[in-house]
Amino acid sequence: MSDSPFLVRKVAVLGAGVMGAQIAAHLANAGVPVVLFDLAAKDGDSNGIVRAAIDKLKKLEPPPLATKDRWAYIDAANYDQNLGELAECDLVIEAISERMDWKKALYEKVAPHVGSRAIFASNTSGLSINDLGEACPPTLRPRFCGIHFFNPPRYMHLVELIAQRATDHGLLDQLETFLVTVLGKGVVRAKDTPNFVANRVGVFSMLATMAHTEAFGLGFDVVDALTGPAIGRAKSATYRTADVVGLDTMAHVIATMEKTLSDDPWHKYYQAPAWLKALIDKGALGQKTRAGVFQKAGKEIQVLDLGTLAYRPSTGEIDPPVAEILALKNPAEKFARLRASSNPQAQFLWAIFRDLFHYCAYHLAAIADNARDVDFSIRWGFGWQMGPFEIWQAAGWKEVARWIAEDIAAGKTLASVPLPQWVSEGPAASGVHSREGAYSAAENVFKPRSSLPVYRRQYYPDPILGEKWAAGTTIMETDAVRMWHTGDDIAIVSFKSKLNTIGEDVLDGLLAAIAEAEKNWRGLVIWQTREPFSVGANLASVLPAVQAGKWHQVEAIVAKFQLTAQRLKYSLIPTVAAVRGMALGGSCEFIMHCDRAVAALESYIGLVEAGVGLLPAGGGSKELAARAAQEVARGANGSQLDQFPFLRTYFQQMATATVSKSALDAKDIGYLRPSDVVIFNPYELLWVAKAQVQALSESAYRPPLPARNIPVAGKTGIATLEMMLVNMRDGGFVSAYDFEIGLAIARVLCGGELEPGSLVDENWFLTLERKEFMGLLRNAKTQERVAHTLKTGKPLRN
Repeated sequence: MSDSPFLVRKVAVLGAGVMGAQIAAHLANAGVPVVLFDLAAKDGDSNGIVRAAIDKLKKLEPPPLATKDRWAYIDAANYDQNLGELAECDLVIEAISERMDWKKALYEKVAPHVGSRAIFASNTSGLSINDLGEACPPTLRPRFCGIHFFNPPRYMHLVELIAQRATDHGLLDQLETFLVTVLGKGVVRAKDTPNFVANRVGVFSMLATMAHTEAFGLGFDVVDALTGPAIGRAKSATYRTADVVGLDTMAHVIATMEKTLSDDPWHKYYQAPAWLKALIDKGALGQKTRAGVFQKAGKEIQVLDLGTLAYRPSTGEIDPPVAEILALKNPAEKFARLRASSNPQAQFLWAIFRDLFHYCAYHLAAIADNARDVDFSIRWGFGWQMGPFEIWQAAGWKEVARWIAEDIAAGKTLASVPLPQWVSEGPAASGVHSREGAYSAAENVFKPRSSLPVYRRQYYPDPILGEKWAAGTTIMETDAVRMWHTGDDIAIVSFKSKLNTIGEDVLDGLLAAIAEAEKNWRGLVIWQTREPFSVGANLASVLPAVQAGKWHQVEAIVAKFQLTAQRLKYSLIPTVAAVRGMALGGSCEFIMHCDRAVAALESYIGLVEAGVGLLPAGGGSKELAARAAQEVARGANGSQLDQFPFLRTYFQQMATATVSKSALDAKDIGYLRPSDVVIFNPYELLWVAKAQVQALSESAYRPPLPARNIPVAGKTGIATLEMMLVNMRDGGFVSAYDFEIGLAIARVLCGGELEPGSLVDENWFLTLERKEFMGLLRNAKTQERVAHTLKTGKPLRN
């Protein structure tokens, strides 16, 4: 392969099942045109199978499509009529059922049509890549590999890359670069062993959990309470995860392990339990059939009873003494107390961790290049906060190893093989993660991270245990914000408040940072060291003043919020918001005022003030009114009446506290502008944001001129929006007080009780924002909503 970048014009996905269709959806999210293939339908439209799969994408939750129209990037095709389209594709991904014979037959059919420089890859979850590669002609084998996405592909960070013995490794480097930057993935290079890394370890963990569930006589609901967030794992825990994956799929993966790992010391556990077989036999396959280990009967969640194989109400809870142990901050103390406890739940937890650690240590040399790859595979593919080796080392490597060895000798473990010698002797005797890198059992050395150029774009990559990235050099710091740099002339400001909320202290710090940046720096990036970007204004900080009736003090804070937003917009240096995660309320207003936003795909942005009985008063209402006017100015005719459709859309979003389902959706909604940048890898956010500052600065940056002649919809617009609200209220969609909030929003967006087409400036809107905001805040119903939300985290409809 040449050293030129891997440029992808189009991708083909073979197989329009659950995984194939969702892989196609995520490619479409990234703006990559896709041809989705499947069998030709026997009746009607020959591409009917694929069209049905595309239609299903539009209805799935969570949505695989980042915006409703992304499906239009996916073309339907079938193997009988459209194989010629493969010649235009630079990447071909096979994602059909896990049948070796079916896959090989398909390869023989499509190989003659694959382009001479295209990469051909299988999304198999565990079949041998070397065996699959043998079905490809010799000229295609150097361009063949495994590319294993995890379900759902949009949201799961992990992709495993697996080389075939003839695969060109330069090609894998190019493909990894594409996956990391274009699709936003975390890539692990896996060895060609059954189920690769994540499923090999993750499915064993589930099988060990199933074995110990029966051994300790625990209910499935109790086990899910124990093995979810309480121990740093996904909310779906163990048995809900099996339901989501599909019990038939789970059984197939287990069968693959049973068939291909006959020499494994844990082989006798590679079989589906009797209860799992019974559920499959009666068609209870999990979420897709609405019944599996769990089912919903009316509003009641029910769980399968292991003793009777009948459903009962799901009521599983963690015993208080065990919950107390799990709440301990010190991992060493936590594990010592779990092991020493006589409580069955505690014994169960020690047993599943112990057997997982034993398994990972024994198989590390065979299945993974190093311990980092195992930990990232489980974190990124199964949603754990820490990988198995990280958990072990954090709890005390040597002590836990001694406990495992004692339990092996006592016959308590699932397998009797001893821990490998490297655990207690040699370079990894104190742990597998060190400053030198992660331990490779196959090579008996510590290995650094990948040196591929694409990773230079990640200033702060996802850290593994023991890794601490340089925090940069502080420029100025308060209790609320830190302004810093990474050795260049671009300043960064990060909030220090809980959930990055915006109180008066943050406003003061941000104003000081803007002033400093104007004096000494090329530009300013707002970037948070952790998600979310911000959940908005710190309402708790102003509630005492509200309750005391100190209205002048409260209004002064609102005015300072507006001033800060305006300073972001009109500062003499470029300002860029680097967004990931939630960006709600006041933080959304900050984003709208920066010269540019760079948002990770999974950014959820919205003006949600109506949910607490308020309206956006940090300049957000003003910005949307001005944008509606700009849309008219860009239109074919200049009639001021044409601005109303835009205002109506913005009004509906503000009145219903709409939050975008992605950064791309935020563009469609209007919270992000066409010039704002959406990226797919959140770890590249700071790199791209700084590049935007540099580009703006190099272009002889000047701030925009303040808008002085903004046409308003005025009284006519208010009346029209009021009729919308009347219909919503009378139809029972909003409460009487929601109606009042909506009417206040309408008055601001339409510029107040003026004649339609009247021209006003930004200050007019800002004054109107403050007036209507303060009017709502003085209302007892709004105060009740604010207090309720702060106490419960949920909105109140009063």
